[in-house]
Amino acid sequence: MHEFKIEVIREGRWWMIHIPEIDGLTQARRLSEAETMAREYIALAKGIPVDNISIETASVRMEQPAFRELLDAARQIRSERDHARGERARAQELESTATSHAREYARLLTAYGVPVRDVATLLDISPQRVSQLTNS
Repeated sequence: MHEFKIEVIREGRWWMIHIPEIDGLTQARRLSEAETMAREYIALAKGIPVDNISIETASVRMEQPAFRELLDAARQIRSERDHARGERARAQELESTATSHAREYARLLTAYGVPVRDVATLLDISPQRVSQLTNS
């Protein structure tokens, strides 16, 4: 496997892809196409099969200052979104555990003759929810 690093720079409406090892330069309309375009360029320039080329993106830059700030903001948003996904999954896990515990305690309390309204007060849920938990 032949490994190459690329540097990607936004210029106007294009992403310019620089391949320092071979002093190559190609372009892509979309950032997601950068590695493919680099592989194809290297394959033609060096006579290496495309499947034997590995690409590492060393840097992605935008020359205009406002675009650099936007790129940084996009990275931050992506990081926050990934964090939020993890937190939502954790919240769902906690909710499931809390419901399981509430069901268990509601069944035990009602089995000991504690009235549904009192169980609701103890668990800080509605009497209807106690009935749902004990009947499920």
